[in-house]
Amino acid sequence: MGARGQIYTIAAAAKLIGENTELVEEVMANPDNVDHGEIIHLHDGTEDGVTGLTSRGIECVEELLADIRTWPGGIHQFLIDEHCDPEIIERIMADEAKR
Repeated sequence: MGARGQIYTIAAAAKLIGENTELVEEVMANPDNVDHGEIIHLHDGTEDGVTGLTSRGIECVEELLADIRTWPGGIHQFLIDEHCDPEIIERIMADEAKR
């Protein structure tokens, strides 16, 4: 029998770790930010499908975000470096201010 596991949508993963969904999406936009095989694409009948994370994938995101917050410029600089849309940066940083 194969290994059993759970796959979490990005929104569910973000909620589970108390992070902004758009921030988690930005982290996941670069697959190098999460261990190989921990991001799963699910075909759900729509054109785009759904992206999910394994439990280890969620840990990777959580660990990376904790690390990014220690960098000079923190989350804001990370988003700029990732060429994130300014409106998304503004929304994410508004959430960061609430932390």
